[in-house]
Amino acid sequence: MAKNNKVKFGLNNVHYAKILNWTEDKQPVYAEPLRIPGAVNLSVDPNGEVENFFADNTVYYVINNNSGYDGDLEIALIPTIFAIDILGEKIDNNGLLVENINSELSEFALFWEFDGDQHHIRHVAYRCSASRPGMTGKTNEDTKTPQTDTLSIKMMSLPSGLVKAKTLASTEQKIYDEWYKSVHMPVFTEIPSATKTKASS
Repeated sequence: MAKNNKVKFGLNNVHYAKILNWTEDKQPVYAEPLRIPGAVNLSVDPNGEVENFFADNTVYYVINNNSGYDGDLEIALIPTIFAIDILGEKIDNNGLLVENINSELSEFALFWEFDGDQHHIRHVAYRCSASRPGMTGKTNEDTKTPQTDTLSIKMMSLPSGLVKAKTLASTEQKIYDEWYKSVHMPVFTEIPSATKTKASS
């Protein structure tokens, strides 16, 4: 078993897996994950606030409004396959990558990895959307500085309520090693009814 990390740093192994369709019980069907090279920065903030419900002259109940995360993914250059798969752009007969006003955005799972002092922490957000990036350019000066692309990312919940998951020191090695081969869905052991009754008594 790996030791627990004390710090985290760095960003690596950003992947995406397009949601191809949904099953009848509202489970996503994902394509094979593909790597997004050139990850520079990922910064997302929680969306939704904690609200207090007051009764009996006190905070009677705390409401957790979890609406996922909003933020930005900065990369060296948006891969053409991502522009096609997720942003809905198309390649024409002359090899041009074309954006159309009627292009539809697709949802996807997003993977990423933070380095740690003991082991790398691997993450997946199960349902994301990306908005069309802006365009910036700057003239070369005495030194050349690469210009990056930034995608605005929304991380939402699946119909089941799942938002994201990450690996720990206790994560099974097989799951950790195969993290980028497919979208790993969590498994929870159901507590038998008799055990629940005994535990609550």
